[in-house]
Amino acid sequence: MLLIRFLVNREASVAPMLALAALPLFASVGASVDFGRAASARAGMQAALDATALLMAKDAKVADATQLTTNATNYFNANFQSSEVGNVQTTVSTASTSSGYSVSMAATGIVTTRFMGMMGFSTLSVSVHSNALSTMDGLGCVLSLNGHASGAATGQGSTNVVLNGCSLYDNSDSSTALTVGGSAQITAYSVGVVGNLTGRSNITTTQGIMTGMGVIPDPYINSSFPAFSGCTQQNFSAHDAITIDPGVYCGGMKLNAGANVTLNAGIYYLDGGDLTMNGGATMTGTGVTLVFTSQNKSGYATASINGNATVNLTPPKTGSTAGIVVFGDRRMPVGTAFSFNGGATQYLGGAIYLPTAAVSYSGGANTGTSCTQLIGNTVNFTGNSAFALNCNNYGTKPFSPTVVKLTS
Repeated sequence: MLLIRFLVNREASVAPMLALAALPLFASVGASVDFGRAASARAGMQAALDATALLMAKDAKVADATQLTTNATNYFNANFQSSEVGNVQTTVSTASTSSGYSVSMAATGIVTTRFMGMMGFSTLSVSVHSNALSTMDGLGCVLSLNGHASGAATGQGSTNVVLNGCSLYDNSDSSTALTVGGSAQITAYSVGVVGNLTGRSNITTTQGIMTGMGVIPDPYINSSFPAFSGCTQQNFSAHDAITIDPGVYCGGMKLNAGANVTLNAGIYYLDGGDLTMNGGATMTGTGVTLVFTSQNKSGYATASINGNATVNLTPPKTGSTAGIVVFGDRRMPVGTAFSFNGGATQYLGGAIYLPTAAVSYSGGANTGTSCTQLIGNTVNFTGNSAFALNCNNYGTKPFSPTVVKLTS
């Protein structure tokens, strides 16, 4: 009888029914809170991993696998600090591409639940992935290396500079790093400056003008010329046709009007003095590097090529100076003057590499089949000039800004 009375009694039955009905509701709310915490942690982890992958894509070329992993872990940990996530692990791998490097990264962690434990889920796993790609088009043909100079690259007067399918870059962070004044014109595939420029209206590009770009590393920083000793010739001078051999030319070279000098393949060390070419002089050679240096003589050798001088030199395709037709000793004082003003009859194929020099330039073959790179501490265009970058098999080294981006 008591049992029957209890079962049919309806008094005070709401509380236990509510308690039983509330359990799924509380579980749902608790799960939402825990999943929300995990989602927030995952978003922060993804942002930190994306930033890390982009940075590692820039470093992939210069860091070995062990160092890259260490750098990635340290950078990720510095950017993702969350008390919500424990047991954080990261992995990184890289691969070379035709134009740069790809980086793949992953990060995992565990979020301890606050409410879902009552349903048997004490932790939630969090994982994110990121892929980044660094690329460079390698289409640079003019580069000024000075990091701070105003007018590190300039075009003045009536200069007309045509960079056929290639680009001009300026590493100076000055607000007037590149200056194009007067009626001067620069036409290029693209123009990039670390700082800023003046004379934008005088510049025509196919791919645009970029300011605030990253510094472009010296493309030939690891190149060097072999050691040498003694003097093969002293104060070399030519007045008529002559063929000469590689060696050490102490006191420079002077080619007077009417001189027609053919250089056999090899390295020509100009030790002190100048390479001077007057109008009407001719210099030709294939597989040649002219090294401007100082060892047996006081002062560093320089070059002064005047208008109407005929120059046609191309570099070695292999060896320590591959791709370099003019090589300036890095110990040369910054600002040492070089003048290549041979005009339309001046063709220096390959790289004119003078990393500490102030280069004055006017010339170049006006053709899409030529290959000329000009790398100087500063570069000043003083007359009409033409560049192209058809450098297949020349042995030159490409350069351009590195662009990094996230990929799917």
